[in-house]
Amino acid sequence: MTSASGAIGDWLGFLAYERGLAPRTRRAYATDVSGLARDLRIDPAAPAAAWARVRTKDLRRRLERDRRAGLAESTRARRLVAAKSFFAWLRSEGRIPEDPAAVLVQARRTIVLPHAITREDAERFLSLSGPATPDNLRDRALTEILYGCGLRASEVVTLTLDSLRFDEGLVRVRGKGGKVRLVPLGSRAEEAMRRYLADSRPAYRPAPGEAALFLGPRGRGISRPTLWRIVKRRARMARLPNEVSPHWLRHSFATHLLAGGAPIRAIQEMLGHADVGTTQVYTHVDAGRLASVVRRFHPRA
Repeated sequence: MTSASGAIGDWLGFLAYERGLAPRTRRAYATDVSGLARDLRIDPAAPAAAWARVRTKDLRRRLERDRRAGLAESTRARRLVAAKSFFAWLRSEGRIPEDPAAVLVQARRTIVLPHAITREDAERFLSLSGPATPDNLRDRALTEILYGCGLRASEVVTLTLDSLRFDEGLVRVRGKGGKVRLVPLGSRAEEAMRRYLADSRPAYRPAPGEAALFLGPRGRGISRPTLWRIVKRRARMARLPNEVSPHWLRHSFATHLLAGGAPIRAIQEMLGHADVGTTQVYTHVDAGRLASVVRRFHPRA
């Protein structure tokens, strides 16, 4: 992986631990955006403030130089995707006032379908048994809330004790941009959470005043890399694909809800998507269900 710090490094961490992009893809994106930085005379290790001066015309000039240099269309398209992802992330995090890449249009638009595991795989993954150690009880609660509530990795590791509202069957989540939403806490997630709080969390000897819900060995809140490793380890134990990540569980939450007939607006609200268009990608994932509807109800199917 190309080493990076500053805003680019933070973005690459987001791609790894939130989006679950493969290392090869992240390396390509890191190279693309670091190259863009050098073209714009920005230190690749610079903080986000250095990117606030970039304008759309600067990006257009770079795209035109790439075209004149004879770069393959696929390479130019990937560079644009990387730039758009980077600037969209900077804007969504409130690190720059405007997104200069938002109006740039890709030459070829393709729908990147989110990955999801089957219901059977989800059941096997969540039902892993083992000794009732503090780590096992914590990890079970973690995976139940990832899949059962469709949370982002960053949202899970920032949950606090007062995020849980057992009396209402809800979890209070602080998402992107500091926006707060309430997500239903399913019965299995609630059961796993109650057992973790009673039999596991105290064993980590929380530091005085520690409010983080999920703790590590030092009594402090766990990090996104730790959460990532937990999911990867349990996925291997359940004989799931190596690519399974926390974001796969979020995608599976949405895909399985849609397959069960949940309204897309409700799924949008639970996922914390600002635009329903972002949520509608799951209708492509669930194409098999739509095809079965046609076969069942259309007179010429």
